[in-house]
Amino acid sequence: MIGLPANTRVWIVAGHTDMRKGFDGLAAVAQSALAANPFNGHVFVFRGRRGDILKVLWFDGQGLMLLAKRLERGRFVWPQADAGGVVLTPAQLSMLLEGIDWRMPVRTHVPDLAA
Repeated sequence: MIGLPANTRVWIVAGHTDMRKGFDGLAAVAQSALAANPFNGHVFVFRGRRGDILKVLWFDGQGLMLLAKRLERGRFVWPQADAGGVVLTPAQLSMLLEGIDWRMPVRTHVPDLAA
């Protein structure tokens, strides 16, 4: 993932989005669903109906960037809300893009006591 500036907010747009939309269509969805300016430098994440495709929209100061990712197996973890948005940290965005449950990550190993 590209390094985001420290004050960047990551917005998940709740519900599902038509993944045929491009730059302008997704910017319009961000504007209407979240009442947010898509050109303010924040990141907007959209998920398709089946849940295996994500699109990420980000204005870096010079232009809009659009990243798309499709999982070969599994689905992206998404909030249950049908409208509105959820704010993530950049670390949670990284987990989301890796297919990890960003809501409650679990450590894979707990160290034993050194006896």
